[in-house]
Amino acid sequence: MSEVYRLAELKDAEQLLDVTYRAYALIRELGLHWPAATADLALIQDNIAVNECYVLELDGVIIATITLSKEEEIKKLSPLPFIKWFAAHPDYSNKGYGGKLLDWVEEHVILGQLGSPEVTLATAQKHPWLVQMYERRGYERFLELDPQNGDGMMYLLKKQLTDKPQLIQRG
Repeated sequence: MSEVYRLAELKDAEQLLDVTYRAYALIRELGLHWPAATADLALIQDNIAVNECYVLELDGVIIATITLSKEEEIKKLSPLPFIKWFAAHPDYSNKGYGGKLLDWVEEHVILGQLGSPEVTLATAQKHPWLVQMYERRGYERFLELDPQNGDGMMYLLKKQLTDKPQLIQRG
């Protein structure tokens, strides 16, 4: 089995729509207003074009995706790199592929390319296991906010990627 980590391309949009839609089923059931949960093909294409959308392919099939946001709105909450739209295809769940992609993005992109020693992401308090999953992976809550959209309390979490201080490079 061949694993490939890479940036998504527009030609990947239909596969990414399928992976994201399947992976975000619980988000829709919980009634959370996350754009990825109800994304259509145009929104997936926009995400690929505007942000850095990474994928993990297994034998040519996309099985996990994660986005490094380039949106200015996020930078108002934290100047650190921000991860969003993290999804692993449910057919491959509990096999560690999502975690492998997250590790790869943290190490090779955020720390390696950007030189940032920390990364952030957000999740909902009412999700039954996401907060605990990220905390097991070394993320710590540092901000609570209620977006007043029915999602309830959201947590902004950050993770220290290295103990060595490094210069943050932004492009």
